[in-house]
Amino acid sequence: MSTLRSLHDWLTYIERQHPQSISLGLERVRLVLARLALPHRACVFTVGGTNGKGSTTAMLEAMLHAAGYRTGRYSSPHLLRYNERVRVDACDVSDATLVEGFEAVERAREGIALTYFEYGTLAAIWTFAQLPLDAWVMEVGLGGRLDAVNVLDADCAVLTGVALDHMDYLGDTREAIGYEKAGIFRAQQPAVIADLQPPASVLEVAARVGAQVQLVQRDFGYAADKTQWLYWGPFGKRPGLAYPALRGPIQLLNAAAAITALDSQRARLPISMQDVRRGLAEVTLPGRFQVLPGQPVVILDVAHNPQAAKILADNLFDSGFAPDTHAVFGALRDKDIAGVVQHLVPRITHWHLADTEGPRGTTARALADVLKQAGVEVTISQYANPAAAFRGARSVAGENDKIVVFGSFVTVSGVMQELTHTSPHAELH
Repeated sequence: MSTLRSLHDWLTYIERQHPQSISLGLERVRLVLARLALPHRACVFTVGGTNGKGSTTAMLEAMLHAAGYRTGRYSSPHLLRYNERVRVDACDVSDATLVEGFEAVERAREGIALTYFEYGTLAAIWTFAQLPLDAWVMEVGLGGRLDAVNVLDADCAVLTGVALDHMDYLGDTREAIGYEKAGIFRAQQPAVIADLQPPASVLEVAARVGAQVQLVQRDFGYAADKTQWLYWGPFGKRPGLAYPALRGPIQLLNAAAAITALDSQRARLPISMQDVRRGLAEVTLPGRFQVLPGQPVVILDVAHNPQAAKILADNLFDSGFAPDTHAVFGALRDKDIAGVVQHLVPRITHWHLADTEGPRGTTARALADVLKQAGVEVTISQYANPAAAFRGARSVAGENDKIVVFGSFVTVSGVMQELTHTSPHAELH
């Protein structure tokens, strides 16, 4: 593919290499990975779950980096640049590095059709394998059992939680979805389960494969007061911890899961108390209850399913009083939109609804219909895109109000692009 020079060219090309955007199954990925013949000796952490997996991967990376280990981290989707998906030593890789990875995959695939995600996953694995890394932190894209990331055998698997999402692909019950997500567990390897009420299917899969289960509230957990928290687990306690830099009480659960995963590999990758403290203090992850400086307060959150929306609503309540709270909301039509908005309705005094583009997008008018069916009587405004909705919210919000942007990665990304354009030095990361 000598005509493909730029990262943009490659991303456009790989979007066209499979007739479906999502095609679950590992056969194609395994074939291409075998052809790549990549040696690696790094410790692999695989993180799956419906909500919280992004935060957990970020914490794992931050604590490992604080301890001086060389890390690779793979995640999805991205908000502003594809490079966010592939990180080495806690920094996004360059366009040139990504292009090298795509070129390697293209040479190896020999006509095998790969989806955009499969192509990107293999390119990330190739990139990490070129470097003397100590740990790979791999976030599952969708499900687990048949997700491209699962082509790697995890030295430790983390399951952050199971909720109803991606039901067209994973099933319409927590039991069915749990079965798919537990597919990342491996025989005789730690399986850290951070779901407070895990489906029976998760525990059944873990028992069947012979994984070493570490279950929250039984094998590890945490206790907290207003200023600090304590972690406890199979290898002892870590008291007097400051709250993670990622906001919201749910992050203590994610942090406890990350610490348990690291402790499971303590013989290979020892982590000190200071490494834990520093990593949790320095961790960043855009779009997860991200509070931007300035007035009115702007909060970015990619919450796009009912469980995440409830967490967002709780975090809004805990964040203090505002005369008015403006929602900039855009969603994808294959999500449980009614289930998402029901948790936010009591917190929002003005809705700014946005059309979202693409085959999965929906219109502001359709969102307005959902809100009206939910009995919403406050002001509802409609816009052609998330950036316009955000401008509308900012034009009417008072300096003591809040603007919360949520509903999808697409919505948050559109507002982040608007903020970057209008204020090039905006602190988004």
